[in-house]
Amino acid sequence: MEVFKNFNIPYKYFNSIILIGNFDGLHIGHQKLFKRANEFKKKYKKKIGVITFNPMPKMFFNKNLKNFKLMNISQKINQLKMQKVDFVIDQKFSKKFSKIKAEFFVQHCLNKLIRAKFLFVSNNFKFGNKREGDVNLLKFYENKCNYKLIIPSPLKKNNKLVSSTLIRKLLSNGNLSKANKYLSRNWEIEGTVEKGRKVGSKIGFATCNIDIGEYIIAKPGVYSVRVKLDRRNKKINGIANLGYRPTFNQKKILLEVNLFNFNQKIYNQKIKVEFIKFIRPEKKFKSIKELTNQIKKDIKVANKSLN
Repeated sequence: MEVFKNFNIPYKYFNSIILIGNFDGLHIGHQKLFKRANEFKKKYKKKIGVITFNPMPKMFFNKNLKNFKLMNISQKINQLKMQKVDFVIDQKFSKKFSKIKAEFFVQHCLNKLIRAKFLFVSNNFKFGNKREGDVNLLKFYENKCNYKLIIPSPLKKNNKLVSSTLIRKLLSNGNLSKANKYLSRNWEIEGTVEKGRKVGSKIGFATCNIDIGEYIIAKPGVYSVRVKLDRRNKKINGIANLGYRPTFNQKKILLEVNLFNFNQKIYNQKIKVEFIKFIRPEKKFKSIKELTNQIKKDIKVANKSLN
């Protein structure tokens, strides 16, 4: 799979099946969409391309929206590979790009530059300057620009629309099991291990500290996790605290991971933290002893969920 930073793609990718969207989380609703796109790929012998935007437009227009994403761009690229996508246009969403008129986007970007043959979008898709473009505009240009517009029906489970918004809400409420079900995999944060204040080491539970960046803040609390380190295929079991560490009066959200039976220094290494089970909400303890006793209990619970 090839990744491009703009619409100047090679000729071999002209006349492809194009899907446009953020695809944050690449959940089961998205997977249903890609399954249908792959049916078109087989039937019409066309390649599949994805147009996505970085940063996400919602985050670009709302600078206060810091923690929002279900995945970072490298995770998204990996998931798109698994959906048998042939190429991705990872378009930088800038002030200049946001000013593009909707008609220009259709006629120039989609038609002239990439010659889209099939266009998959959601029924509420908006695009162009001031979100002036919608599915009606795409329908209007269908014949003129020689593409076929496909608007698949969204996936519903228990009368609820499966969406990235729903999954963010589930994570924020601590409903990790349902979020993982809708993702069809365990939710994961990818980050670099930073040097911390070594508080964990002092109380007998050394931790890897990870800045969660732009990821959505799941419910602050304790989770059982599996961790994949760079250059290692095997995952390591552990326990994580996602939160503000109220016992130590911290203000910044942080992910701290204690790896079981592991004592190597891994500063500046990239790790992937896979969230398995929500154990309990974050709590302020009266003393360090009370905290360490609770951590021991949490580890027992975590071990049960990981075996």
